Amino acid sequence: MFDVVTGGAGFIGSHLVDTLVAQGNEVLVIDSLCAGRRKTIERHIKSCNVRFLQEDLLGNGWQDRIAGADRVFHLAADPDVRQSAVNPDPTMQNNIIATYRVLEAMRLNHIPELVFTSTSTVYGDAIVIPTPESYTPLEPISVYGASKLACESLISAYCHSFSMKAWNFRFANIIGERSGHGVLTDFIRKLQQNPAELEILGDGKQSKSYLEVRECIAAMLFAVGKARGTVNTFNIGSEDWIDVKSIAKIVCEEMELRNTKFRFTGGERGWVGDVPKMQLSVDKIKALRWKPQTGSAESVRAAVRAMLAEQQASGLTHG
Repeated sequence: MFDVVTGGAGFIGSHLVDTLVAQGNEVLVIDSLCAGRRKTIERHIKSCNVRFLQEDLLGNGWQDRIAGADRVFHLAADPDVRQSAVNPDPTMQNNIIATYRVLEAMRLNHIPELVFTSTSTVYGDAIVIPTPESYTPLEPISVYGASKLACESLISAYCHSFSMKAWNFRFANIIGERSGHGVLTDFIRKLQQNPAELEILGDGKQSKSYLEVRECIAAMLFAVGKARGTVNTFNIGSEDWIDVKSIAKIVCEEMELRNTKFRFTGGERGWVGDVPKMQLSVDKIKALRWKPQTGSAESVRAAVRAMLAEQQASGLTHG
């Protein structure tokens, strides 16, 4: 099996590469390293289990390199929901245009299968919680969410027009080792700078689903092996949620900080485009006989421990 992974040096991408290599697959990683880090897959490159191509999907030169691939895992994207409300253009370019270019390269090289990482933010402020894949209307409230929904539409059109198959995975908050953004990264960074006080965006009551990254990868690959429709769309997340204030308490506990004061910026949204309540229904993927093994709080605690251990191994300390 010859797999291409765009964004394969990033957080989720590098964990996916770990699994694909363990399965014995031939893997080509394409990553611009704007957000990814080569060191996350360096051992695979050195052992010749992975070929690495440092290229921007908005450029040229990479398209011919994917010829002969059986499947493309398209994870490369601009993942910053908050920043997309400040400067939308990078989100448009790196999400929508880049996805179009991947699809075109697949069409020209006759690559039959695409796995795409989408997001829970395509649902916007859903009034049905847990939210199923069939929920309508899809009205994203962030530019990031809109860009991912546009990508899903492009993928559907290409699949039906050019005899491709696709799997779209709408993620809850995926967390764990190698993560470079999100609430856990923000809290750890802020507490390392000032252990006495932690700024929490919003009112701290925002409640969302969290899942550890390795469980996410297992769910993706399980569904790819089981669902064989033209366009297969699945939610991936835990079966519960946790509020931001509880996350802050877990981070403080794991950093052994007992007297930190919380300061809330106020409002039900932490930033423009923030969805205050999010939990995905995973009944569809459960019908294939997969279910998450950990809840949100357990995933958060495991992720914080892994991230702190990673920092310590890199020579960074907290406290």
